[in-house]
Amino acid sequence: MLPRNFLLFALLAVAGSDSVAVPKPHMITFGKWIAAKWPDATGKKLLDLKVRLLLVDARAKEYTTGNPHELTDRLFVVRRAFRVNDALPAENAARWQWQRGGWLLVDRVTGRVSQLNLPEFDPFYSTASWYRDYVAYCGVSEDGKKLYAMVAQVGRRKAVLKKDAGEPAGSDDPDSECPAPAWERSPARVTFQPDDTQKLVFSIRRRVVDVVNDTEEAEE
Repeated sequence: MLPRNFLLFALLAVAGSDSVAVPKPHMITFGKWIAAKWPDATGKKLLDLKVRLLLVDARAKEYTTGNPHELTDRLFVVRRAFRVNDALPAENAARWQWQRGGWLLVDRVTGRVSQLNLPEFDPFYSTASWYRDYVAYCGVSEDGKKLYAMVAQVGRRKAVLKKDAGEPAGSDDPDSECPAPAWERSPARVTFQPDDTQKLVFSIRRRVVDVVNDTEEAEE
């Protein structure tokens, strides 16, 4: 028979190995809301903005704005906010200015916070609308001359949908290129309405996007 001390040591070793294998849980929290100001497209008018810290294990990671969207019981997304120094080279003092950024992906298990790459997403003009792990928004080309109806999916580099939606209006106000797209389920589809003259409806079936024309919509 094995000595009693050896059996006790073996049990402790197994228990210790099990405890090492279990990942340490991370605590994801948000700080208090802070009232801030950020500029319009001209830089002359200041707009209201509420921001708060995203903390992982009580350590500040990023500033955020708006409410988070739950993707799964493990992942959620939230809009990023940050400050940029607007001082000119001849100015000695820093001129900190709040800006809205893109979207952050937060993993509750690993505690990792990463930036999502959303094609053609404009932090000033684009308004995101989330459904499951899909996000719909009106994107703006880099030269500012084209407007797109966009649908992206978390985990995919290429957009699920990129459809020409005309030309941007170029307003000085944020979120002004088109209202937030409207989602429906069963079947999953999304509606874009950049202006009063056009309405774009797309059905999403297992990563395949179909255009829903006016006739099909009337028959439903």
